[in-house]
Amino acid sequence: MEVILKQDIKGLGEQNDIVNVKPGFGRNYLIPQGFAIQATESAKKVLAENIKQAQFKQDKIKKDATELAGKLEAIKLSIGAKAGESGKIFGKVNSIQIADALKAKGFDVDRRRITFEVEPKEVGEYIANLNLHKEVKVQVPFEVIAE
Repeated sequence: MEVILKQDIKGLGEQNDIVNVKPGFGRNYLIPQGFAIQATESAKKVLAENIKQAQFKQDKIKKDATELAGKLEAIKLSIGAKAGESGKIFGKVNSIQIADALKAKGFDVDRRRITFEVEPKEVGEYIANLNLHKEVKVQVPFEVIAE
């Protein structure tokens, strides 16, 4: 019996895979639990169309991320922080501050996509890594200045 998996099932396959299973397993477990649907010709056509549309959306998201990365490469940020006389700042600069600085320059980047190579705990220059897409990453330099 051929079924189309609606979600990943360990040892059987991943979402949208067409797999052969024993008829009892398909009829009595996979289909009633909502893990799969029977692989009829119309279901296969719907699956192919859904995969095509999902691929189109992913290509558009990647293209937008690539354009944004090109614009972000030319930017340098300055983040103000309260610092002591030795240059050590009180607290640390976090991803929220970087996201706010980018938003002030007109770029909307989710703070959860921002990471640091070295945690900024002193006045100086650092690099923020922005993961815009699983295949598109960009590094944005920023400077921590004392207020």
